[in-house]
Amino acid sequence: MYEQLKTFITLAEVKNFTKTADILHLSQPSVSLHIKNLEKEFQTKLFIRSPKELQMTPTGELLYDRAKKMIALYEQTKQDILEHHDCVKGTLKIGASFTIGEYVLPTFLCALQNDYPELQLEVIIGNTKEIVELVRTYQTHIGLIEGQTNEKELVVYPFMQDELVIVASNDHPLAHKQEVSINDLQNQIWITRELGSGTREYFNHFIRSNGLKVKSLIIISSNQGIKETLIRGNGLALLSRHVIEQELKHKNLSIVYVKHSPFYRTFSYLYSPTMKNNKLVHLLIDLLQQKRM
Repeated sequence: MYEQLKTFITLAEVKNFTKTADILHLSQPSVSLHIKNLEKEFQTKLFIRSPKELQMTPTGELLYDRAKKMIALYEQTKQDILEHHDCVKGTLKIGASFTIGEYVLPTFLCALQNDYPELQLEVIIGNTKEIVELVRTYQTHIGLIEGQTNEKELVVYPFMQDELVIVASNDHPLAHKQEVSINDLQNQIWITRELGSGTREYFNHFIRSNGLKVKSLIIISSNQGIKETLIRGNGLALLSRHVIEQELKHKNLSIVYVKHSPFYRTFSYLYSPTMKNNKLVHLLIDLLQQKRM
């Protein structure tokens, strides 16, 4: 049943028998047989097949949500049995928003790998909205986000404060000033992340709360892309200090210092209550709390 449910979940997400077979390293007839056996088991049609697309039936949608929980519970049980033998093995799946995943998490990953060499770590990086969804649907055991979430199904805890700074190319007129006022930021070109990003969420708050008018906006769904555009252009960006450490060290970018109190936000970890007793999740949480604000 486990393999059949895994096949069903994958097919429901990719909506293609051939792709499902490739992902799971199965033959296409095996995928079809798994789905047929599930339909027989639950006495219902799970998919509506047509030449153009594959759609889940209402009962398929119901099984999809339950199947995700069943797989998560199966994997949790398997992990609990390993832990019963005092063995830190298995796979810890971590979701992380871009700033954390690219610039903060690697230190924690190295620490975990050094302490538990038999532990396998898998990391998915996306924006805050995407990471919340991955945790909610049990595709990761724990998520690390820099934005806010109102997802009531999940447990959310802060673990670190992050300072954001205004960044520009070394040639930008504001980079030459020792200090600028908020009014100096009016009618500027800004480069920022996409909607759903924690950095974009904070940027929108910053613009609104200071009554700033934006001359033009360039949206890039990558911190590295924003930095490269800043270096070559004449815009401003609001980024985490973690993101620009190397560029400041090598003098490729400059901070625009503003007469204003520092800009801080909170990094948080979140997980489903199902993962409350997951030992692997708590290994990471213990490390995060050592760095807590």
